[in-house]
Amino acid sequence: MIYLFLAVLCSSSIALIFKFSESNNLNRYLVTSINYFTAAAISLFLIFNQGIKFFDFNHSDFRANFNRVIFEGEGLFSAQSSQQWATLIGLAAGIFFFTSFIYYQKSVRENGASLAGTFGKLGILIPMLFAIIIWREYPEDLQWVGILLAISSIILVNFPFKKDLGQALRLNLIFLFLYGGIAEFSNKIFQKYALVNYKVLFLFWVFFSAFLISSFYSFKKVGRYPKKSELLTGFAVGIPNLFSSFFLISALNYLKTAVVFPIFSAGSIVLITAAGCLFFGEKLKTKEWLSILMTVVALILINI
Repeated sequence: MIYLFLAVLCSSSIALIFKFSESNNLNRYLVTSINYFTAAAISLFLIFNQGIKFFDFNHSDFRANFNRVIFEGEGLFSAQSSQQWATLIGLAAGIFFFTSFIYYQKSVRENGASLAGTFGKLGILIPMLFAIIIWREYPEDLQWVGILLAISSIILVNFPFKKDLGQALRLNLIFLFLYGGIAEFSNKIFQKYALVNYKVLFLFWVFFSAFLISSFYSFKKVGRYPKKSELLTGFAVGIPNLFSSFFLISALNYLKTAVVFPIFSAGSIVLITAAGCLFFGEKLKTKEWLSILMTVVALILINI
């Protein structure tokens, strides 16, 4: 249970650190770059510690495995092919991890840590949707109820009420939901076909790819070196960013999936909301409280 608690703590701290950085007008591109550099460096250390090779590729073996695993649906990639799969999917996934992190920070600034954390966790709907389309993994009855409840919570937050649609629509939250969901789907794509032992290699390429993209944008848009406060903040985000996944995987080794994911998702939202109100004085409207409550219930139902 301690691994699950640590995973919730790491996941929640990301939104709260972003709240601090956005409140202090730190440059989000520089903070994001340092974050991904930190996460990639820690992943690299774990790779060497586990003795995993980087470029032990066999292209003919990969092509044969690709046809067998992807098209014929038989088993998982071999060890060598899992390395190549981790590299390919990880490099591509870095794009969406970077984009979702930028919108995470924008959402925290404009909508508060509570709503940003809620919509970040709602991204689980995206891999569920793709799983239905690609692998015919149809939800159970309670999961359908959870999905409808989650969609209703998105509509509730963005419903105009007394405003026109343009004023009410919170695009940053919607983009956070979409890009974060696609980033989550990349995890599913890796885990569906590759050996789980190569998860750390996959994470390295995710963070390294995101670091390269983020550094390019930092150089283009900012054109300066990061300040000490931006370095420290990026470092502070990078550690929980990596270890939220690390501890979550560890928790899954000891607890059932049906226990882990509801507690991880709902626990993170509750902790972020409570901390946002206590430490940052966030005041939510009635419909926003209702949306968060609906999301917590929806995530529990989806993960049953």
